[in-house]
Amino acid sequence: MNEAPPTIRLQRTTGGSGPVLLMLHGVTRCGADWEPLLTALAAHWKVIALDQRGHGTSPRAGSYLVTDYIADAVRLVQEETADTADPVVLFGHSLGAMVAAVVAAELPDRVRGIILEDPPFHTMGNRIAGSAWQAQFTGMREAAQKRGGVEEITDALADIRLPASGGGFKRLGDLRDRASLTWSAQCLNQLDPEVLTSVIEGRWLDGYDFPSLLSSVRCPTLLLQADPSAGGALTDADAESLKSIISTCQYVRFPGCGHNLHRDHPESVLRAFADFAASFQFSDNTPATYRP
Repeated sequence: MNEAPPTIRLQRTTGGSGPVLLMLHGVTRCGADWEPLLTALAAHWKVIALDQRGHGTSPRAGSYLVTDYIADAVRLVQEETADTADPVVLFGHSLGAMVAAVVAAELPDRVRGIILEDPPFHTMGNRIAGSAWQAQFTGMREAAQKRGGVEEITDALADIRLPASGGGFKRLGDLRDRASLTWSAQCLNQLDPEVLTSVIEGRWLDGYDFPSLLSSVRCPTLLLQADPSAGGALTDADAESLKSIISTCQYVRFPGCGHNLHRDHPESVLRAFADFAASFQFSDNTPATYRP
């Protein structure tokens, strides 16, 4: 018997009359991770920031492959577009970016455009073994399993030892400030620890055939790449591959910036989004824009 799909929760819906902008967070996060962007975006969009399966207030599930998150998002987009002529726009970070790209490929008539913020692809797939990402997620899973208070989890995160490129180790607390770690701890306090098992074991992308899955994307695409030398997850080689596959792809690189672009550099992300979205036309012939 097939497992019944979990009912994903809408963490926040803001705005009212604008076109739908569906926000898809990264692994270990939740819908509230988009908070730095929501007020600005809500002036022109009906913003839906959901908690994906196993995260935040959404139910636990039996499987946490990227393809499982894709199936959830496909169902949600179908529901949101059932009674409207307007397609949705998808904005995904990390895991959410990999989900958004495939949803656009599978539902070309229901997706107006996609914003892909630092998708990791096989950085968190078959290349994860022995990496700092694997060490980080292993430590995060242990912290989520122990639960405890936010301060206790924050301390545990700070003490995670990551292999350094020149040899030896660095503490996560030496690479990220206390506020960033505290927010991660708040998210982990609601996370199903099993979310991270397939990531740690290198199985997370099973069935996700990058890059061939993305060859069907036809909608306008904005790719936001963090700096791999500063903690970005999208390699330069994968970024070039993605740009060559998606002919409609616009590209913005953020030198010196880490993986969490929308939280660490919200104004820069909003400007890139505004330039990208200004050309969209919806059924009322009104462009959807935001100028910070």
